[in-house]
Amino acid sequence: MAATLFSSPTPNFPKTLTPKIQPPFSSSLLLRSHRKTLAPIPPKPSLPLLRVSSSSCDAAPLTPTPRTLKSRLAAGETLYGLFLLSSSPTLAEIAGLAGYDYVVVDLEHGPGGVGDALPCLRALAAARTPALLRLPEPSAAWAKKALDLGPQGLMFPMVDSPRAAELAVSYCRFPPRGVRGSAHTVVRASAYGLDDAYLARCEDDLLIAVQVESAPAVAAIESIAAVDGVDVVQMGPLDLSASMGYLWDPGNRKVREALKDAERRVFAVRNNNGGGGGPYLGGFAMPHDGAEQLKLRGYHMVAGAVDVGMFRAAAVEDVRRFRSAVAEIGEEDDGDDKPKDEEYWSE
Repeated sequence: MAATLFSSPTPNFPKTLTPKIQPPFSSSLLLRSHRKTLAPIPPKPSLPLLRVSSSSCDAAPLTPTPRTLKSRLAAGETLYGLFLLSSSPTLAEIAGLAGYDYVVVDLEHGPGGVGDALPCLRALAAARTPALLRLPEPSAAWAKKALDLGPQGLMFPMVDSPRAAELAVSYCRFPPRGVRGSAHTVVRASAYGLDDAYLARCEDDLLIAVQVESAPAVAAIESIAAVDGVDVVQMGPLDLSASMGYLWDPGNRKVREALKDAERRVFAVRNNNGGGGGPYLGGFAMPHDGAEQLKLRGYHMVAGAVDVGMFRAAAVEDVRRFRSAVAEIGEEDDGDDKPKDEEYWSE
């Protein structure tokens, strides 16, 4: 499935009505005044133009479209993402412009609902960044509403058995392969019905991630990973620690051992299928187990941070620095580290 409207095949507009859509503003406009302190943002993968044939009128590409997350994973890339708990379109847009490979709009623990997710998806589309939606629970009703918005993937929490994984996949498939309700002629996922190729492509493009985050789920992880249609097994260290009796102690030795064992078993499923026939492994970075460590251990999708947590850390540090200032009130500081006027981007 297309991640958002920007990744859908081009609707067939007559030449005289071809929309003129400008690319999103460059993040360099925001960063140029800070060029002395911020590292350059690495470029995202190339964006080939999308072309669609039509028997009724000429096609005109609306925007460049990135490769799908599934195609990038199949190409051997390790993807780095962010969880968006705030439901803030502004923070979603910043995350996309910063260069994250994907953003998970979180409906499980975040305050927002489906209506709040839509502006975030649009902001990510403008930044050409794929979006996943994490559902509040595995259910056909939540999946149906989420899929109609047009994310590039869904993440199902608390999948504890192979049967639960099979049901999750069925929620993403139209009959007879599944139970997804059909309103594809009018929903955003199909460009409101303008995308004639949507049905032929949506199920193959959609990334389905199931979260393994309990002791019973870890015990059945090979069977969960073997379910047809499961693309990513996403480990959940916090809930796993709670399930094992170590609430908010994911760094506990027994929890770490269980997590490492689960990782090895997911990798074994892939290796037993020739290295490409099983699901990819996804994970959350933790204070004791950073994103770099997950990458080195072979994770395919790594979520490095949560937007709310990043702002909290920055805010606490900002207050700490102010309160720890040692200069007397009214005293001039003529040190060499005083910022130059041109470094203030707002002037």
